[in-house]
Amino acid sequence: MKICYFGTYDEQRPRNRIIIRGLKENGVEIVECHFPLWKNIEDKSRINRTSKKLALFIRFIGSRFILPAKYFFLPPHQAVIVGYLGHFDIFLARFLCVLKNKPLYFNAFLSLYDTLVNDRKLIRPNTFLAKVIFYLDKISCQLADHIFLDTESQIDYFTKIFKLRKSKFSRVFVGAETGIFYPRTKTAAIQENKLKVLFYGQFIPLQGIEFIIEAAKLLKDEDIKFTIIGRGQEYERILSLAKAYKLNNICWIDWVNYQDLPKYIAEADICLGIFGRTGKARRVIPNKAFQAIAMGKALITGDSPAAKELFKNEENAFLCKMADPSVLAESIIKLKKDSNLRDKIAGAGYRLFKSKCPPRVITQGFLNHLLKKTS
Repeated sequence: MKICYFGTYDEQRPRNRIIIRGLKENGVEIVECHFPLWKNIEDKSRINRTSKKLALFIRFIGSRFILPAKYFFLPPHQAVIVGYLGHFDIFLARFLCVLKNKPLYFNAFLSLYDTLVNDRKLIRPNTFLAKVIFYLDKISCQLADHIFLDTESQIDYFTKIFKLRKSKFSRVFVGAETGIFYPRTKTAAIQENKLKVLFYGQFIPLQGIEFIIEAAKLLKDEDIKFTIIGRGQEYERILSLAKAYKLNNICWIDWVNYQDLPKYIAEADICLGIFGRTGKARRVIPNKAFQAIAMGKALITGDSPAAKELFKNEENAFLCKMADPSVLAESIIKLKKDSNLRDKIAGAGYRLFKSKCPPRVITQGFLNHLLKKTS
């Protein structure tokens, strides 16, 4: 089988690379029809300068001509997948699929409305722009023959909010890139008596980083070292909070290259997931959770409906109450004192990843649906 992976999708995002790799490992040949719209843009919601917006718009208009030209020179294929982030690309892809009589799949991954309006609060609800984004979400899903999202909780949200049939969706876990994230031995140079706790990610409400800071405050007299990597929307607020508490148990790193992340994960005893109070935080399992268990690390993350789709508390992850720093601090202390439990969770998490989360495994269900559609 041959599939076209289509659009202005962001090659930097693991979601696209993992889907492509998983399909290839299942014997699918992927032909890419791609325009690099998002090259060198890490956080799309923080494009503030008018010159950057204008340059991006001009590039987008150019992609509307370049993508169809590329598409018509592709070899024969059985289906088209619009990659993430593809809410605008789906309109062009639908037109091309009608011309070529091909089924159209959408790697939606997230709702723009939920992300920008509800979670990040960058756009006020009930405004004209918010309504435009809502209908962009809805119509882009209506145009696709089938959509895949990362959790059943996300599927439930889409079906309820956008009034869509549940049969139109498939769950494809986020997973992790096994060639990058795999168990590694700590080096002697980094062996310390202190428990090392790692968080990395964008500073956005979903992450709940303020609750990690509050937990660090509660644990400031313990032999625990926190490492926090990242920047983003809430960076200044979070940094001000930590400075106000005068915490010296946190090591701050602005950002590291994606390929270098495993070094920091390998050094950690515990990896942290997400703890935000937003609705989206309860519907997703973040990249970092899969990456942590892929490297055989004990994971603490929020106890949410999405997390429970994959994890069992104190078996293959430690699930704690979301948006509650005291419970997070207690969870860290429990794993600090009980190294056997910590090792058990780490080992079981790694076995869980190997059985359910490699790229080849997470794409099998979607591929089965595709084979039925094209047979």
